[in-house]
Amino acid sequence: MALEKLLKVQERLWAPEDLRKKANLQDYAAEYRKSLEDPEGFWGAWARRFHWEKPFEKVLEWTLPEHRWFLGGTTNAVYNALERNVERGLRNKVALLYLAEDGREEKLTYGELLDRVRRLATGLRRLGVGKGDRVVIYMPLTLEGVLAMLATAYIGAIHSVVYAGLGVSALRERILDAQAKLLIAGDVSFRRGKGVDLRSIAEEAIRDLPLKVVWFQRAYKAELAEGHYDFHELLWGNPPEARAEMVDAEHPLFILYTSGSTGKPKGVVHVHGGYMVGTTYHLRTFFDVKDEDVFWATSDIGWIVGHSYIVYAPLLEGITSVLREGAPDHPDPGALWQAVERYRVNVMFTAPTAVRMFMKYGPEWPRKYDLSSLRLLAVAGEPLNPEALKWAYEHLVDGGRRGFVADNWWQTELGGPTLGTPLVLPAKPGFAGVALPGVEAEVVDEEGRPVPPGQGGLLVLKRPFPHMMRTVWGNHERYLRYWQEVPGGVYASGDVASKDEEGYFSVLGRADDVLNVAGHRIGTADVESALVSHPAVAEAAVIGVPDPLKGEAIKAFVVLRLGQTPSEELKEALVQHVRRELGPIATPSEVVFLDKLPKTRSGKILRRLLKAQALGKDPGDLSTLEE
Repeated sequence: MALEKLLKVQERLWAPEDLRKKANLQDYAAEYRKSLEDPEGFWGAWARRFHWEKPFEKVLEWTLPEHRWFLGGTTNAVYNALERNVERGLRNKVALLYLAEDGREEKLTYGELLDRVRRLATGLRRLGVGKGDRVVIYMPLTLEGVLAMLATAYIGAIHSVVYAGLGVSALRERILDAQAKLLIAGDVSFRRGKGVDLRSIAEEAIRDLPLKVVWFQRAYKAELAEGHYDFHELLWGNPPEARAEMVDAEHPLFILYTSGSTGKPKGVVHVHGGYMVGTTYHLRTFFDVKDEDVFWATSDIGWIVGHSYIVYAPLLEGITSVLREGAPDHPDPGALWQAVERYRVNVMFTAPTAVRMFMKYGPEWPRKYDLSSLRLLAVAGEPLNPEALKWAYEHLVDGGRRGFVADNWWQTELGGPTLGTPLVLPAKPGFAGVALPGVEAEVVDEEGRPVPPGQGGLLVLKRPFPHMMRTVWGNHERYLRYWQEVPGGVYASGDVASKDEEGYFSVLGRADDVLNVAGHRIGTADVESALVSHPAVAEAAVIGVPDPLKGEAIKAFVVLRLGQTPSEELKEALVQHVRRELGPIATPSEVVFLDKLPKTRSGKILRRLLKAQALGKDPGDLSTLEE
């Protein structure tokens, strides 16, 4: 129903012709075919662009559900990002460009970054950190946060970044689960012009734990107890002696705990070899990044997007990567666009929630700035409403005359873009795109049987790729479950999707975000998109609540655009609008106006919390809830 309507609307938005002609990936179909027919040749060729201390003997060993890549090879992802790039002439190129809300900037070249990583790595070794040890990083989005990640991995230790601002129990749970030897923590982060306390959270989280701590102190220099060290003293008090620890290709690079939109967090493990190879491939072919580009992923190092596309892939490819601490609409809603103009950002990667925020403030903000450098805006994190895609296309890339908006879908577990719209193909509003090279995706029913085009089902992947997770830290059983939930030896993404005749996938949301109203499967994304297409609505979330007649009824939570006032008339108008857009079956039975929606700190709407509150139940793990 809602789905059929979505599939009928075959609007196509193309990238401008000159952009398509210059695309790094010209022939998507041929590339895709090659990646499936000869995965060893395909990924092996890309991997050989990097430095291997000991060359790999075999590209892939796959015994379901275990997969290992670049067997026999030894390397280090940080060596490849730093020494390798300095040696090929990039010593004085800007690697990282840090921006603060107040307009301050700090830059590090590849040469400076290598020097600091070596110094900090020397310091970490002196604290007893070595290969295989876990280091938890609870740092704001700063150059020091990135340095902590790189120095840890440089010596073969395993970092686990916890988003700065998660609460005490979330931080403690992750420290205990990873059995960390060291915590590197900030004392404060800055958001909306104010300091946000991290020190007291970190101190409480490590109470009674036998843990060394390194403090990145910006608010004030505290007297530190025994076993506690100052970040800058550790950095500058050590010579740049350390050298990269060459590790097996399958050696863990990091553990990243997934956000709790579905209960208890899981420690997803990514490894040096495969992660390095896969994330960079997509940086070049999907994000279409060129050597001289300025690339900006508006995420945080606490999330997979920050790991893959603020830190590792851009540095591995010798690109300049931008990071900005603070709120994207502070000091005003033009803050991001001012930075795009000032630093001539070429490719930007953001989230649907940010696009909807830009919409809420209106097109006059981006219009104030020269965005002519921006040719590609990639968006991922949750389903992108057609309305938001069209708005971004219209107001951020000059109606498609200057650039392209590329939707994409992936997960912490998958490391990099999995479904997406390469810029040589047209974007279809409501569709994330096609399966990207290396990815074999399918939509199946509960028995694992493929469903016909246009029908909703479970989104599964039929084969692994190099940058896919290897295990769940300390719980391999949980990893195996991903491959056992749906019959047929496939990876169950936990998302519901449909596929059209041309192979474009529309991801409708989490399996537990799919409503069953009188036997009809309705994606929350469809109803939310219909609500957001009303001119009064900025954001919307819908949940299913028990209904004696229909099984589930739809309850909608709506945030209005600036200048709109809640009223009973508006509620009725919204209900009628959805009825008109999607038909009577998808009509909300209740509409509630909110000032803001509960979200994880990575910008995903926590429908689980709305549902728990509506039903008077325990919402489960809320460690990633944004305050």
